Amino acid sequence: MQTISATDLARNTREILDKVAIRGESVIIERNHAMIAQIIPPPQTMTASQALAELMLPMLVPAQASAWLRDSKGDFGDGVRDPWA
Repeated sequence: MQTISATDLARNTREILDKVAIRGESVIIERNHAMIAQIIPPPQTMTASQALAELMLPMLVPAQASAWLRDSKGDFGDGVRDPWA
């Protein structure tokens, strides 16, 4: 983790923000040798397809998938009910 002065941040803002955004580095900002702030990269996000990419498929055979779907519906059925009626 890099430590810089508030003056260096003011003079090199773009370069420092690029280090945080592109390289994922954190930066501590000091004023008079006291820490006043820390710039950290945002948490990494993952799309649904990225999260599912590592799953070993198929997890269920077709008969198991049909049974799961039937059990998950329980007494609800396929129809759509008007909650206002």
